[in-house]
Amino acid sequence: MKKILVIDDDIHIGNALEETLRKEGYQVSRAYSGTEALLVLSQAKPDLILLDLMLPGLEGEQVLPQIKGIPVIVLSARKDPDEKAALLLGGAVDYVTKPFHTKELLARIAVHLRNAPGKEQAHVLSYQMLRLDTDSHMLSLDEKSPCENRSGEKDPGEKSPGEKGVKLTRTETAILKMLMQNPAQVVTKSLLLDRISQDTPDCTESSLKMHISNLRRKIREAGGGDCIEAVWGIGFKLK
Repeated sequence: MKKILVIDDDIHIGNALEETLRKEGYQVSRAYSGTEALLVLSQAKPDLILLDLMLPGLEGEQVLPQIKGIPVIVLSARKDPDEKAALLLGGAVDYVTKPFHTKELLARIAVHLRNAPGKEQAHVLSYQMLRLDTDSHMLSLDEKSPCENRSGEKDPGEKSPGEKGVKLTRTETAILKMLMQNPAQVVTKSLLLDRISQDTPDCTESSLKMHISNLRRKIREAGGGDCIEAVWGIGFKLK
């Protein structure tokens, strides 16, 4: 399921966009200011962004240069051709003038999602020595992992570097994928459950601890040591 971030402080327009996009099968997240948008983007990357220009805090023109590798469609009532050209040259893939026709916007979204580079090649993730193939659900190590237990010694039962990887469940893959995509962040439990729901319906708040425990065990079996850190009362992160 493709993810679209709607950045617009107009509640009515945002609600209408969200309803329309969800009916088309997209997963939708929202931000109501430029500052909030950058916070959302620091936690997870959508497949496409709909960006209004008149935002509280940071305006759309200030947010756009900070968005890398994600197609951005600007939605604005401004009609000045020089301004449109500047935004397109500044990183936007498209500019749609408000008010717009829903069918036209949906067509533009479909085209830019289809043309987005590199989306089909990101099925293998790497963090330090960990390698996760999200298609086959296989976890392996390139060589000796720098992850260690708290004593700094190799965990008992760890495999030697170069041994065959371990098979993860779909839920374990979704959890590790989310952590590896945000290695510098503490991923909250609520955000983790929300984001992995697109990959697996099997993880609930009550079962998350069990899935994390099983994932830690399998990482140790692969030779990766204790790489997942629990941040008390908040969530989890990779060491």
